[in-house]
Amino acid sequence: MGMQVRISKGYLGDTMDRKIRILFIRSSKSSFIQKDLEILRKHFDVKIVDSDLTGKSLKGALVTIYNIIKGILRVDITFSWFAGTHAFVAVLLSKLFRKKSIVVVGGYEVAKVPEIGYGALLNPRSARKVKYVLENADKILTVDDSLKKDAIKNAKVNRGNIKTVPTGYDTRKFKMSGRKENLVITVGYITDNIIKRKGLDTFVKAAKYLPDVEFVLIGKYADDSIEYLKSIASPNVKFTGFVPDEDLIKYYQRAKVYCQLSRYEGLPNALCEAMLCGCVPVGTNYCGIPTAIGDTGFYVPYGNVEATVEAIKEALESNKGEKARERIKILFPIERREKELIGIINSLVRWST
Repeated sequence: MGMQVRISKGYLGDTMDRKIRILFIRSSKSSFIQKDLEILRKHFDVKIVDSDLTGKSLKGALVTIYNIIKGILRVDITFSWFAGTHAFVAVLLSKLFRKKSIVVVGGYEVAKVPEIGYGALLNPRSARKVKYVLENADKILTVDDSLKKDAIKNAKVNRGNIKTVPTGYDTRKFKMSGRKENLVITVGYITDNIIKRKGLDTFVKAAKYLPDVEFVLIGKYADDSIEYLKSIASPNVKFTGFVPDEDLIKYYQRAKVYCQLSRYEGLPNALCEAMLCGCVPVGTNYCGIPTAIGDTGFYVPYGNVEATVEAIKEALESNKGEKARERIKILFPIERREKELIGIINSLVRWST
């Protein structure tokens, strides 16, 4: 695996024969959130609250707040993924009931990119909630150093409680298999905003200049913006819609090139997974994208179709796939995240007892 890790169990002190109790608050069941849940369940007593604080359902909001209150009374620490409304409530109530709190920042919360209308800090109301979370949670975890810098610069927060702990990846699940094909892929939900942020239109437009190469855009259609992408697509572009994990891995294993053409990302999960499967990366030089790619791929300016075409040509001819896999394997093994999460939780809770 490239990394040996010793991890102590999360028990409260030498004389207390019970595990540390965690309230795990999630606003979605994304794969990286579920992976953290699996890690924590191995070492701690974990209760889950599924948040419905989108503002669309009063009943859902009241149920969520009730479940968080009920849960906090029975745990030692709260753990929230993303610094949204659910994290605001969790941190506020954690302080009220004298419990510790951890919040993981994924990217959107500390972003402020007006040219693409992206970032919670562009909206004064959501910005106040994010700032409260950043200033009051006992520990803020960012998945890339660029997000820590943005939290300090954009939210004007620097309490020394922000720590970068990259997401981790299972090298046994994401692995090379079979021969690579003349195939270029990218992954992302398809909405109007995500098309802009991830440069999905650039990906589709580039395909026209490489008619002998198959391009595949993988991701759920979350609104009708897919019709725009289809209207500009050449015949060599395929849109899959949602695919299950096992099929996604097969695409990673078949594809020679993976494109991450975004204007803003944390540490892109699909990019790292694809690199573990031997894809040569083509990406922009923003946020966590160069953290993942390093010197194993090719860089392009955001939104530049001509440069993207040339970089894809180079990537298709290159032999950097194994080097790309090795980089993710060494830098971001799942064992590293497991060790760091366990250490942070143990130190926070034992320090407070």
